[in-house]
Amino acid sequence: MVDLDSIVKAYDIRGTVPDQLDESTARALGVGFARLLKSEGPVERAVIAHDMRESGTPLVAAFAAGVNTEGVDVVNAGLCSTDLLYFASGIEDIPGAMLTASHNPAQYNGIKLCRSGARPIGQESGLADIKEVAQRILDGAAQEGDQTGAVERRDFLADYAAHLRTLVDLSGIRPLKVVVDAGNGMGGHTVPAVLGDAALPALPLEIVPLYFELDGTFPNHEANPIDPKNLVDLQAAVREHGADLGVAFDGDADRCFVVDENGDPISPSAITALVAARELAKHPGSTVIHNIITSRAVSEIVAERGGTPVRTRVGHSFIKAEMARTGAVFGGEHSAHYYFRDFWYADTGMLAAMHLLAALGEQDRQLSELAAEYHRYPGSGEINSKVADQGAKLAEVEREYGDRDGVILDRLDGLTVDFPDGSWFNIRASNTEPLLRLNVEARDPDRMAALRDEVLAVIHR
Repeated sequence: MVDLDSIVKAYDIRGTVPDQLDESTARALGVGFARLLKSEGPVERAVIAHDMRESGTPLVAAFAAGVNTEGVDVVNAGLCSTDLLYFASGIEDIPGAMLTASHNPAQYNGIKLCRSGARPIGQESGLADIKEVAQRILDGAAQEGDQTGAVERRDFLADYAAHLRTLVDLSGIRPLKVVVDAGNGMGGHTVPAVLGDAALPALPLEIVPLYFELDGTFPNHEANPIDPKNLVDLQAAVREHGADLGVAFDGDADRCFVVDENGDPISPSAITALVAARELAKHPGSTVIHNIITSRAVSEIVAERGGTPVRTRVGHSFIKAEMARTGAVFGGEHSAHYYFRDFWYADTGMLAAMHLLAALGEQDRQLSELAAEYHRYPGSGEINSKVADQGAKLAEVEREYGDRDGVILDRLDGLTVDFPDGSWFNIRASNTEPLLRLNVEARDPDRMAALRDEVLAVIHR
């Protein structure tokens, strides 16, 4: 019997193909998606797309068939990055489904869902209802719909590229050489259209492509740039070509990671602060959202630039909901997700990369020097530890630090412990694995390393 609990996560659906996610499961989930939408009001169409994985095409067809049984028409957008799917949902004002497993290995696939206008659907905002309907259909306890819907093919790539060009003007920047590692993912589809399409005005950019061939088997390295080993080729190419910077996209190209002219990674927190400063210059006094794991430098810089920083939980459904509630101009996460009010509050790695290119190209300094303005404190990065009981270990860490003088505990997301000297750590349970995720930051490297090792000793004992 199919158990959807194993693949329906906090923010999306993700599983191995075909044992956890096959065409019958995708079809049932399509029915659940359409029924959720219809329960909230009239819906005529939904847009569906897929990434470069071989399983994408049959899964899209099955999901679309499920949607059609509820009398909802489908716009099949074909190959897309996730932010391209969000563009289609936003510009057409219709719900969307993206068949992708993002940065996961080749045997995985999944589904990211949104309402019209790219509004998020997560576990607490409809995904649990979709799962319940699909599970009943798969168990034979309920029937799919008996209506019919149409399917039309449409390509949104050119419109997406033209729209992004209206949001960031790169025409007047100094010439830049940029190495882009698409990791055989969807960046190889979208980067040429946005930055090099002959139908759009030429840009002063020399793009050095790495692994632009779409290949869901990931023959060169996993499309997961948050893992340092997957940046090695990009770093070497930046040095080899004397490039001004390097950019790496994950599999569905909704996240971007950056290395400077030396091949050294730029923290996503520094990118968040840099883009926030640019957006605040255009929209003075606006709100900027950041999750609890980003560097404290982000909130400091936002406040210094006249903005209002607002913390939120980790995860796109929380960020997007808070952005919509506050009207925030921008949001950033430590995982290199960047969200824009001008992009329906959705995340787009491409737009973040364009902001960085503009910031670098509008002045004469190298990226390492520019980024240093936005990087203030040493951090550990995210450290994962396997534990037998997440809740018990979190409680143990809280007991260890809760009674110390001057310590402040915060439970917005997991446990954040603030110390009087400005250092802090956050520890959170993974939603999908028996892991605790630790992030540590301090005013100097020695204090950061000491606190990191101290907390890890508690976790591992």
